[in-house]
Amino acid sequence: MTELAAVARSYALLADGSTVEIRPADQSDSARVLAFHQEMSPSNSYLRFFSLSKRAAADEAQRVCRPPGPDHVALLALLNDEVVGVASYEPTARPGAAEAAFAVADPMHGRGVATLLLEHLVSVARARGVSCLTAETLPENTAMLRVFAEAGLSVTRQSADGVVELTMLVPRGVALSEASPYLDAVEGREQRAGRASLVPLLAPGSVAVIGAGHRPGSIGRAILLNIRDAGFAGALYGVNAHLAEIEGIPCARSVSALPETPDLAVVAVPAASVPGVAQECGRRGVKALVVITSGLDATQQAALLDATRHSGMRLVGPNCFGVAVPGSRLDATFAVRHPAAGTAGLAVQSGGVGIALLGHLSRLGIGISSFASLGDKLDVSGNDMLMWWEQDGTTKLAVLYLESFGSPRKFARTARRVSATMPVLTVHAGRSAPGQRAAASHTAAAAAPLITREALFEQAGIIATTSLGELLDATALLACQPVPAGRRVCVVSNAGGAGVLAADAAAEAGLTVVTMSPATQDRLRQILPSGTSVGGPVDTTAGVSAEAFGNCLAELAACGEADAMIAAVVTTAAADLVPTLTARRLEVPVAAVILDQPDAVRVLPGRAGVADVPAYAYPEGAARALGRAARYGAWRRRPAGTIPEIGGLRTAEARALISSFLARVPGGGWLPAAETQELLRCYGVPLVETIPARDETTAVAAAAALGRHVVIKAEVPGLVHKTDAGAVELDLRGTRAVRSAMHRLQQRFGGQLSGVIVQPMITGGTELIIGVVQEPVFGPLVVFGLGGVGTEVLADHAARLAPLTSADADELIHSIRAAPLLLGYRGQPAADLDGLRDALLRVSRLAADLPEVAELDLNPVIARPAGITAVDARIRVISHGPADPFLRQLR
Repeated sequence: MTELAAVARSYALLADGSTVEIRPADQSDSARVLAFHQEMSPSNSYLRFFSLSKRAAADEAQRVCRPPGPDHVALLALLNDEVVGVASYEPTARPGAAEAAFAVADPMHGRGVATLLLEHLVSVARARGVSCLTAETLPENTAMLRVFAEAGLSVTRQSADGVVELTMLVPRGVALSEASPYLDAVEGREQRAGRASLVPLLAPGSVAVIGAGHRPGSIGRAILLNIRDAGFAGALYGVNAHLAEIEGIPCARSVSALPETPDLAVVAVPAASVPGVAQECGRRGVKALVVITSGLDATQQAALLDATRHSGMRLVGPNCFGVAVPGSRLDATFAVRHPAAGTAGLAVQSGGVGIALLGHLSRLGIGISSFASLGDKLDVSGNDMLMWWEQDGTTKLAVLYLESFGSPRKFARTARRVSATMPVLTVHAGRSAPGQRAAASHTAAAAAPLITREALFEQAGIIATTSLGELLDATALLACQPVPAGRRVCVVSNAGGAGVLAADAAAEAGLTVVTMSPATQDRLRQILPSGTSVGGPVDTTAGVSAEAFGNCLAELAACGEADAMIAAVVTTAAADLVPTLTARRLEVPVAAVILDQPDAVRVLPGRAGVADVPAYAYPEGAARALGRAARYGAWRRRPAGTIPEIGGLRTAEARALISSFLARVPGGGWLPAAETQELLRCYGVPLVETIPARDETTAVAAAAALGRHVVIKAEVPGLVHKTDAGAVELDLRGTRAVRSAMHRLQQRFGGQLSGVIVQPMITGGTELIIGVVQEPVFGPLVVFGLGGVGTEVLADHAARLAPLTSADADELIHSIRAAPLLLGYRGQPAADLDGLRDALLRVSRLAADLPEVAELDLNPVIARPAGITAVDARIRVISHGPADPFLRQLR
């Protein structure tokens, strides 16, 4: 394997929202670790060492701070550069086991230091192959026993000789959709700590605007006046070296000169001044910063983040538009209008997009629970905001515009948890071809930004749209109406053409337009004028009265034959049907289409006891919104999957093979064909029978052994796309054809030809691609789709983040456009779907176990009723240390 995973420095939140540094101990820490133990109270020291030995502190400091090595790990927790906690483990005689020990400074008990250190110790242990941690503690050490009991780990406990001995299993990695008691416990602690840290930002009692000037139109002045004019009830100050007040708002010459320490400081000063201002805020005890300033270079950003980390401040920005919490009358933005209070949480990376969405959500009457313009997102992220909205008691749906992800897997797991109780909506950004990176394999080429984001959003249950307009359409529906129970939709209209367009749009959005039952049709005929079409779509004709139309809506909603309704109306001289859309409570979600309204979408206020109804100017908007809501409902009803146990894996051999290759090729590269096949066999991936050959004679012998109908593929160092380079000779029958093919390959590649591989010619079936990409930010991604020459031409691919559950594998199979070919098309037998699922799961397991596999390309994989066979394979390996995407730490 590669080097042992390095233990990195990081920052994390304690239970009260304060920030601590977690880092490995080294020899330079010996004096401070000694002082830490010497300052412990006698009772604390006794609980740690089981005695009051005077040598215990010195021996422990020497043990903890000895040079790093594979035989031990020691972590420190530091608050304001003072050691407040120590955790370590040492290997035991039992293979895969290590004994852990913890100590926490007396004043820090009850703040979550030991629990946080335990989580980091578990993360290191898993990366280094430790399968269980043991610990010994005294029965009276109830605080430490509580830490172990509440950690979420599988713990066994036994007592012997007055000591409690605990064994804690190190949890394995999990899929995004998989239940995990340990991660659930970690996320619960992270959520509580995160909320505590964000209170000064989103519920401040006092605010200072640093950089508020006298010039009308300046950003700092606009923000200061916006906070005042919105009616903020807390203390408000400006900071300006030359002004005593701005329009009656008191100003101080500096942060240090403020009459009180503000909870929140909004910074709008030149970029060069930002790090110094942040340091001053930290010394004063400010708890949260919003940095509006743009244009900070890398050095200035690093200094800003360093200042916030060391002082424990949470940071929004830089290069942002501000924050707003309309319900508490906080508007720390430079928007022209104050956003309306409401139920939508909104977080954006683009200030301009934020301004637009604030205006639209206010206009629609949905309003804002809290808003954050994240800007360059050095600290506070979409993940933080989701955790805040999850428990603020106000937010009913979350709206995000994110252009980047700092920790996408943690974001996805948080979003998945939040999505289970409220809709989370976003828009795909940066999905175009200019944003796609060049790639060496078909799999990497397929894993473009869009497909990678789609995988994350799909697995997390996030409703993702392709435009801001569609985002608003879906938001309007989900803010007003319940989530549909299924995909069946009935269409009703007083304009036949509108009904046709709505039906077309609904089908294109993945909805099923229902044909009403004979009984329902009979009841509709009794309600509606003669000449109406009641089969579905229902055409009431333009002469329908408001009362009849309302009765028709009620009948369609109550008949039980549809899960949602699209009601399209146009106002005529005969009747104004718009009021009927909100006149009574209907049994299913409703999306209205008002063909002559000027707004693309608006919300019709419901009467007493009746929900608001979203109204769209075009049928397509209503249908797409309902389609997304129905898809979200199906995701919520889907049971959580699990990673199945796979027998016959030879993981130790696979790791040894990777280590051997990297020892020969330290920089990594493409595995030779023989090692590629052996690595895949370690995971039971179904491969076509392959015989290597050195020359024409051995190639003829190999063809004879395989049955004479064969394929020959050239082995040329560095050659990736063999078909494109003419390195594949197909459909060879008999000795003469084999010799001719070998002659052509030798002429084509000359001295570069190191040999060939001979395989049986497989005919029939569907050509697929199964691949893996270790995406730099998102981690291992499994790509599936049409293979062969259609891989790039048709671009029919889907992806999921690894490891896959069985449900993930099934969704991949059904998600590509060519899925009907696999399921049995026009009477043809279906492919071996069980075998295909198994192949996907085995490749996924390989990707999760071996982060050194940067690219894996099985193309084509032939799917036939008789089984699944990978015909061609290539694997690129790099040196890579596994990272823990769920470790509790600040970005």
